[in-house]
Amino acid sequence: MSKFVETKYTNKKEILKFPDHYVNLSITVSDVGVTANSEGKKIVPAGTILGGGFLLNESIKAVKTNDASAEGVLFNDTDVTHGPAPGAALIHGFVALDKLPEHPTADAITALKQITFLK
Repeated sequence: MSKFVETKYTNKKEILKFPDHYVNLSITVSDVGVTANSEGKKIVPAGTILGGGFLLNESIKAVKTNDASAEGVLFNDTDVTHGPAPGAALIHGFVALDKLPEHPTADAITALKQITFLK
C-alpha cells in the first residue's frame, strides 16, 4: 500500500512594499520555541523579526525577537519542523507593515536601521 501526500500550492507571501529594492542575507533559522501548527509543521512566518547575533557570526542561528536586538526580517515562510533550516533575512528594504505577523516594536524599528516599515 502506498502513502500519498497532498501538496498544497500557494503563492509566496510578499512582505515588501517595493519588491525591486531589497537586500537579503542567507541565514539558518532556529527551531527553538517554534510551536507546531494543526498539521504538525513548525513554520516561522515571513515577516518575523529576527536576531540572535547572526550578523556578526554566520554560524549563529537566527531566532525570533522583537526588541533592540533585531537584525533582520524573515523573507519567506521557513519550515523548521525537522530542525533548523536555511532561510533569508531582509537587512535592507521597504516592508509593508500590514504583511507582518506581528508589528515591530519601537526598539526593533530603531535597531533595523536599513529597513523602512510603511503602511
